[in-house]
Amino acid sequence: MSLRQSLESLRDAFPRTDETQPALFVGHGNPMNAIEDNAYSAAWERLGEDLPTPKAILCVSAHWETRGTKLTAMERPETIHDFGAFPPELFAVQYPAPGSPELARLTQASLTKTSAELAHDWGLDHGTWSVLARMFPAATIPVVQLSLDRTEAPEFHYALGEELRELRQRGVLVIGSGNIVHNLRLARFDSGPAADWATEFDATVKAQILSGDHAPLINYERLGESARLAIPTNEHYLPLLYVLGLQNHGESISFFSERIDLRSISMTSVRVG
Repeated sequence: MSLRQSLESLRDAFPRTDETQPALFVGHGNPMNAIEDNAYSAAWERLGEDLPTPKAILCVSAHWETRGTKLTAMERPETIHDFGAFPPELFAVQYPAPGSPELARLTQASLTKTSAELAHDWGLDHGTWSVLARMFPAATIPVVQLSLDRTEAPEFHYALGEELRELRQRGVLVIGSGNIVHNLRLARFDSGPAADWATEFDATVKAQILSGDHAPLINYERLGESARLAIPTNEHYLPLLYVLGLQNHGESISFFSERIDLRSISMTSVRVG
């Protein structure tokens, strides 16, 4: 089978539909949200009930950083417990969703700005399964993860999001999972108010998202001291850029969670479409 025939076969497996799937950025926060009943897990559950059922899910998680771009391509991805010092109940959670080698190959073919590698040495990390366990608890929808190439600049990640738009018309729900504000060193496990700089940066990002002007968000380092504190490292922020790149011109955008947790973790979550 030629490369052209192979691509056509993959597209046949994910035919175009009249309905465009939404795209989501989820502020995933504490892994305990997978098993605790709180405002965040409740919002994810409500959203899962509201969304059109996707044919498959492609997730960009803050917790899979690689050199180069990779896609999980196994039939049965394992549930990765990529954290420590949490209760046994959290380590016992399994999210046995099937994988989709077909979606992995279709995504690979959709990306022209980079050469993506099909990987079999990862699975579903908590950036993915902690959210999906509440959103789609039956774990029947195939899931593929797309890695974050740690060597590339923010504009690269935004451009990859733009290239994934067609998948939304083929029944694929694309999710970015991270946090707009993510500074664990300044987190406080008490009931105190959010840090002023965290509130400031979260509000700035939300205003830019609503304006439709994504350039300042791509060049976030120019947004001042609040940006420096909010994004000490950018792996939790970059998944947002994928989702903004997925937005079609004039498409609606809204927030389904808006809160700062632990004083320095933004749980702001975004729905496109």
